[in-house]
Amino acid sequence: MKRFYAATPKGLEYLLVDELVALGASEVREGQAVVHFEAELDTAYRICLWSRLASRVVLVLDQVVAKTADQLYDGVKKIYWPGVFTPHSDFMVDFHGGNREIRNSQFGALKVKDAIVDAFVEHAGTRPTVSKERPAIRIDCALRADKLLVGLNLSGSALHQRGYRLDRGRAPLRENLAAAVLMRSGWTQAQDKPLIDPFCGSGTVLIEAALMATDTAPQLHRRVWGFDHWVGHQPQRWNAIREEALERAQAGEARCQTRFIGRDINRRVLAIAKDNAERAGMADFIQFEGGDVNEMPPPPANPGFVVSNPPYGERLGQMPELLHLYASLGRQLKEQWQGWQVSLLCSDPMLLSALRLKADKQYKLYNGALEVLLGNYAVGEGGAGRQYGEDFANRLRKNLKQLKKWVKQEGIDSYRVYDADLPEYNVAIDRYQDWVVVQEYAPPKSVPEHKARQRLIDVLLNLPEVLEVDPSQIVVKERKQQKGKEQYEKLDQSHNELKVEEYGARFLVNLTDYLDTGLFLDHRLARRYIQEHSQGKRFLNLFAYTGSASVHAALGGARATTTVDMSKTYLRWAQDNFALNRLKGREHRFVHADCLAWLSECQEQFDFIFIDPPTFSNSKRMEQSFDVQRDHLWLLTQLKRMLAPGGEILFSNNKRHFKMDEAGVEALGLNARNVTKQTQSPDFARNKQIHNAWVLHHADA
Repeated sequence: MKRFYAATPKGLEYLLVDELVALGASEVREGQAVVHFEAELDTAYRICLWSRLASRVVLVLDQVVAKTADQLYDGVKKIYWPGVFTPHSDFMVDFHGGNREIRNSQFGALKVKDAIVDAFVEHAGTRPTVSKERPAIRIDCALRADKLLVGLNLSGSALHQRGYRLDRGRAPLRENLAAAVLMRSGWTQAQDKPLIDPFCGSGTVLIEAALMATDTAPQLHRRVWGFDHWVGHQPQRWNAIREEALERAQAGEARCQTRFIGRDINRRVLAIAKDNAERAGMADFIQFEGGDVNEMPPPPANPGFVVSNPPYGERLGQMPELLHLYASLGRQLKEQWQGWQVSLLCSDPMLLSALRLKADKQYKLYNGALEVLLGNYAVGEGGAGRQYGEDFANRLRKNLKQLKKWVKQEGIDSYRVYDADLPEYNVAIDRYQDWVVVQEYAPPKSVPEHKARQRLIDVLLNLPEVLEVDPSQIVVKERKQQKGKEQYEKLDQSHNELKVEEYGARFLVNLTDYLDTGLFLDHRLARRYIQEHSQGKRFLNLFAYTGSASVHAALGGARATTTVDMSKTYLRWAQDNFALNRLKGREHRFVHADCLAWLSECQEQFDFIFIDPPTFSNSKRMEQSFDVQRDHLWLLTQLKRMLAPGGEILFSNNKRHFKMDEAGVEALGLNARNVTKQTQSPDFARNKQIHNAWVLHHADA
């Protein structure tokens, strides 16, 4: 009996334990992503050939103390390496794990390599060649705490690489994970039942299933093994085990009657799947057909299993289209596939929730480094069931009806259609032409996460029908309090840009890449006021963002515009907005600066100043942070100094419950008129706190 360990993806350890016991291993015990066992050499050969779950099988050569690099080197060097392989065989070292002294796997591998080479020099007077390209021998080392397991990788290249898959498609599912999914689905206990994969991709699930149904060893056609150049290898015993596997495969293929059906909308991927099945020797058992999952033909009369790895996104912004895909699949399953067992692998519980199927069991697995869930469902009797989110859908329809006439009169193509009207549906929804942006507000702590997730699903599933938009043109963002420079950070790289229009001005909006789109819709009427009152004036726009207020001023006939912001990205955006409106000339100035510091130093005069400062900010030039409630008098003091006789200031902010210090403003020599209501348009009527606005003049004007 010899000691071995078999590596496997996290989440498959218990399945691998059962598999190894069935293949004849003893003293089997699981670790994290590894299973240790003892076995005779014949059993180890069978495990290499037959394991559907292991990533590699390693013969343990020794366990050495490796608290330090020197101890590691000495322990590895003491192993009698000429008894493992000859110096004529090239080798490489795979090193896993670490400890306080040996933190880098490359360093650990280097020390092991040096020890092996030096041992050969001492014992044989020659040194083997180190090679990272298809080495004859792979030494596998696993370091945990101060113990290093040193072993010989018997399998060689990873066992999940069966050899039949050359082109893996866009989202490859590892072969051993596909095998695990089939085992967890329950199909392996009912292999005569039909198996359908409606998102078959490169065919991995179906090929692995066909290999099981035909009793074909997953590594039957592998030609290169890690034990080929091992001194202890016994070719006769190995050949006998392989011949036995060939006979079993021939008998299994002859008796297999199971139906395997794979569908995919991508014809190129289907061609890859067919090629893969051909290389695996399973082409005669699998029927591949093209088609949209939304239009699946009726299922076979004999209920069986649907096992699939549907597409899933890793970003919230990819959700809407995928949610509709899963919702459509769920409806079809409930309407036409009663009695079938369904197993779906997905990285996002939100997508599985859209199925509206109750999971009998869920398993946490890993596809590479990505954590995924496998949901098992028994499709019962009954139709598609009730429509979810009806209250939300009805409110949205009501809002649209109320806004329809106003939107047409104003001639705008971007507006808010919903703003957390119903507390349980805590989102804001803005329409930009044929696109929709959904901003999800963080739910109260009293609302469980799964309920908040389900309500967001209700929103996203109702939007396409009510707003008559394509699900692929719905963008989802999570709205949270921003800190520091977070408002300038990119969320995405999709570059979904549109050119929108309001009151004769055109603007570039980016729907996906940032939290905000580049145009604050709630300031629409304030911008119109600016356009109507800028003729012949010197206009200043502070905290200018993408310069939309400056564009309106220029279109309104401003003699000059000055646009100030601390973000180079937003200033470039502002310049693009000017170019879009064919505004150019030296009279339009763009200043990259900290606005608060710039204010303190500016000696210029302006006739019209627009300022929409942040609620809170840290400025390097100020002795303390800026708070708009606390410091608005300081701010207005600076602005009064810069305001030309007869000029005006439009001051706005979005701090909830902001209170203007009227007595302080009067003491500054300014008259203030609250224009909050006049600057709030009907699409923001529900949110009285969306912003606050005042127009201020010199008191003697």
